[in-house]
Amino acid sequence: MDLGLAGKRAIVTGGSRGIGKAIARELAAESVDVALVARSQAPLDAAAEELARESGRRVIAVTADTGDSASVDAMVERVVRDLGGVDILVNCAAKPGGQGAVPGLAQITEEDFWADMNVKVMGYLRCARAVAPHLQAQGWGRIINVSGLAARQSGSTIGSMRNVAVAAMTKNLADELGPHGINVTVVHPGLTRTEATAGVLARRAEQQGTTPEAAEERMAQANSVRRLIDARDIAAVVAFLASPRAIAINGDAIAAGGGVGRAIHY
Repeated sequence: MDLGLAGKRAIVTGGSRGIGKAIARELAAESVDVALVARSQAPLDAAAEELARESGRRVIAVTADTGDSASVDAMVERVVRDLGGVDILVNCAAKPGGQGAVPGLAQITEEDFWADMNVKVMGYLRCARAVAPHLQAQGWGRIINVSGLAARQSGSTIGSMRNVAVAAMTKNLADELGPHGINVTVVHPGLTRTEATAGVLARRAEQQGTTPEAAEERMAQANSVRRLIDARDIAAVVAFLASPRAIAINGDAIAAGGGVGRAIHY
């Protein structure tokens, strides 16, 4: 299927590694020019060079802190200048979930709460706010917010709260921006294989007194396809949502965890 993405220009925050990098790779493979955004210059430059070499597309590295409005505004201005505009925003810059012990009520601090909310919720909102005028001016655009399945289950108080907030933000932005030709959606990954997974499996194997392979098999039992979903699988979903083909999907959440939980969503 031709997604109709050739020549589009995308911003991918959190693009130097993990799901963000996989999304940027998939978009570049679909002939999209991509601005990778993260805070650290060196891994960002390495990722941009790697993806540009693979795809033959223009992939630029732009440092920014999505927790700071001035930094976000400057980032968008630079991308528009260097790429000639912007068509797609993928919000993926956030503290990874599910890789460490989840704090209980007594361990949750205000600093941890506000740090998480500032980057994942307000950070996504900052980026959308900065990009929206450019999308509105051209009458077309896509904003995809990468959230997480903690929005649909308990187990991590801050994780659930931040992801529910992203879903609520998505629907509100979709209602406001839809009449301007801009679709806004949210993708909820579950446990996902990234560059960090090998370390996570090694730690779990040590805790469980088993092998990394056995630890992975146990983790895979959490979904109905019985395998870890890969970051590339998430990227394929996002690439579709970023395309003109996804016109029928606006304001909605796409679960991309391989079938997690028994709740029925309709």
